[in-house]
Amino acid sequence: MDGREIRLQRMLGDGRAVIIAFDHGLFDGPIPGMQDLRKTAANVNPIVDAVLLAPGMLRHCHSIFASPKRPLSVVRLNWNTVYCFKFNYLSAKSVYSYSPEDAFREGMDIALVSLTLQTGSEERDAANVEVFSSLTTACHRLGIPVIGEYFPTGHANMSSEELHEDILIGSRVVAELGADAIKTFNTCKFEEVTSSCPVPVFGLGAEKTSTQREALELAASEVQAGARGVVFGRNAIQVPSPMSFQAALCEVVKDSAEVDDVVNKHKLA
Repeated sequence: MDGREIRLQRMLGDGRAVIIAFDHGLFDGPIPGMQDLRKTAANVNPIVDAVLLAPGMLRHCHSIFASPKRPLSVVRLNWNTVYCFKFNYLSAKSVYSYSPEDAFREGMDIALVSLTLQTGSEERDAANVEVFSSLTTACHRLGIPVIGEYFPTGHANMSSEELHEDILIGSRVVAELGADAIKTFNTCKFEEVTSSCPVPVFGLGAEKTSTQREALELAASEVQAGARGVVFGRNAIQVPSPMSFQAALCEVVKDSAEVDDVVNKHKLA
């Protein structure tokens, strides 16, 4: 077992992983619950498996990774205009934002590299693939596993079937390009996505749900469809008690606990 496999296996443990994301400032700037990253870091339950953040925030959030039994650090290495909803960009352009070598020196355990296709330009798609492949290869040379994030262009305007078809194809492309795991949207037939990829697939939390119960139900549906874990950001941070919600999330994802039981146990709304 090489370094990549060891890191990935440590995150997954014997089953499924819970990853808490607060890399939103890289595209949104400060948002509620994530204005002060040091305070956000203090709201991460140490029982989660990993934390996704931007490379420039590693040094400011070192408290998360200081204890012997700590979450792993997942670091986003490319920047893509597809996430900048406030800027109204017209295409999904991916660029290098941090070198794997520098992120490794800063303390990165696992890399995240995103890919967006069907941008409306063959040239743009090819350039995005080039960024993804180059960063993935560089990470693998260092023994760093890569979570490939497939994020569809214009997802908000797609029907459920269109979104599923896009993610089904795009996730397989990400796996074929060398990703060690995949992060992507839940779809109406998510089991087709998870079963068609030879690497672990993590379902994301996407937009903030109306209630914590709905967020836990989303997580439960993703793992029931074959996901090997979840990546939750707003739904795990923008809540009255992030520690309690994240404990409940771990029970639903890792132990297949019933949503009603954990909602009552942790007194969630």
